[in-house]
Amino acid sequence: MDAVIQINQISKAYKGTETIKNVSMRINRGEIYGFLGPNGAGKTTVMKMILNLVKPSSGEIQVFNQRIQPSSVQYLKRIGSIIEYPVFYDRLTAEANLELHCRYMDYRNKPAIQEALEIVGLHGVGKKKIHEFSLGMKQRLGIARALVTKPDILILDEPINGLDPIGIKEMRELLLLLKENYGTTILISSHIVSEIESVADAIGIIHQGTLLKEVRLEDIRRQHAGSLEDYFIHLIHGGKRYA
Repeated sequence: MDAVIQINQISKAYKGTETIKNVSMRINRGEIYGFLGPNGAGKTTVMKMILNLVKPSSGEIQVFNQRIQPSSVQYLKRIGSIIEYPVFYDRLTAEANLELHCRYMDYRNKPAIQEALEIVGLHGVGKKKIHEFSLGMKQRLGIARALVTKPDILILDEPINGLDPIGIKEMRELLLLLKENYGTTILISSHIVSEIESVADAIGIIHQGTLLKEVRLEDIRRQHAGSLEDYFIHLIHGGKRYA
């Protein structure tokens, strides 16, 4: 399979403490890669390094078969992302926020704004100002902003945070739609095992900055009795139940 993101032995140290330790990952074109680990495991830091927001202390990252240098920016036009909590201009409307993002990305396709709002279930609220949005609506708008430019890759850090059960179900359906209808490659992080299991083709399990396992979901189901949650518990907690 064709890898669109290849991470080779990256590490990151802050003030002499290594927080990411020799992580290697392969994310294939057109797949959903579930990046799974407890809070604080290092998922966000790895995602920030892919986006060049944080520089690795060692190792290398290749995106679209090109090594990412400290000054690399051009490749980011082909990536949509949400890292941590999405931030907007609160006194502007949803549409205005998306328009600003499109201008920043030099993307000129105005109908794409309404299309993105509809895809994430925000049809009819484009004229509403962000300070009137609920937490769940802001999370949906963050997804709309990530996909409005029709990127080849989506990087989504805990995208179901703030969503109610209906919103989580709709997010799951959206991710599968983007993969199946548009061929979008998706890297999604979460600490909720069941949500990763419901959408992912491949899984990377990280704990305390170390990638414990990279495996295809179909191989877990074929080779190991039980669910992904059981497998996750075994790796992280040595058999103790994951809460």
